[in-house]
Amino acid sequence: MTQVRANGVHLEVECLGDEAAQPVLLIMGLGRQLNPWSHAFAEKLAARGYRVIQFDNRDVGLSEKLDRAGSPDIEAIRKCVAAGRRPPVAYGLDDMAADAVGVLDALGVARAHVAGASMGGMIAQLVAADHPERTLTLTSINSTSGNPRLPGATDEALAVVNSRGPDPKVDLEGFLDHAAASARAVGSPLYSAEEAELRARALHGFRRCHYPLGYARQYAAILAAPDRRPKLKTIKAPTLVIHGAENPLVRVEAGRDTAANIPDAELMIIPGMGHDVPVPLHDRLADAIARLARRAKVEGVGLSAPA
Repeated sequence: MTQVRANGVHLEVECLGDEAAQPVLLIMGLGRQLNPWSHAFAEKLAARGYRVIQFDNRDVGLSEKLDRAGSPDIEAIRKCVAAGRRPPVAYGLDDMAADAVGVLDALGVARAHVAGASMGGMIAQLVAADHPERTLTLTSINSTSGNPRLPGATDEALAVVNSRGPDPKVDLEGFLDHAAASARAVGSPLYSAEEAELRARALHGFRRCHYPLGYARQYAAILAAPDRRPKLKTIKAPTLVIHGAENPLVRVEAGRDTAANIPDAELMIIPGMGHDVPVPLHDRLADAIARLARRAKVEGVGLSAPA
């Protein structure tokens, strides 16, 4: 792992695979850090002949924290959005998309296959729309178009987003219990992980970095994001939209709407999959991304960033 300066912030970056191979940029979801499970998926892609680039988004993990921005007023942001006013947020998803492009700049990568899950899918969509010259293909996983008329999350799933559980520095066992229950509430019913694995993931995340304010500011950026459908219609890169049929947080209708608004996008709905990327599906998803990559015209792909 290494630190790079991207779009004015320091970001923690991890690369796997041959540096001369076609690059795949993986973008993490809300509050998600680099971890052994994301590393395992990256290894699947690297084994298929790609250079895989991952990073901690701003405000989480080992990347730079925007402490000066303070705590967002989520209720005030919701009211602004409902009234059609621009909400007061520290940064937006477009800033995070610029971060992702900044990672490519820092590594000297001209263009990449761009993939992201959940919030990472939203960011990946913006990279493809706003930076088409940097995007070979787009894979949007368990994400949404931002269409405000889409069905919302189930009450149980929404509670997961809105509650972070006990402070692990005060009640670690309670924190791990809550994290495991939350993962089960939004996860894949057909591919559910063992309780011990869910707790191990939460413990790893806590030990690596526990920074709830970053999660809150990223959540604020999602809430403040405008409808992306006009931008999605401009995307030229070959696109794959993957969505869990049993996703209770970002409903399957959101995946369908995303694909419907991106010209010639392929839609893959996976039965039994929820709002996660379960280990038993790693090979299937890696194969899908590799197939998409083969659709792209890759002549002239280089390692030097464009002027």
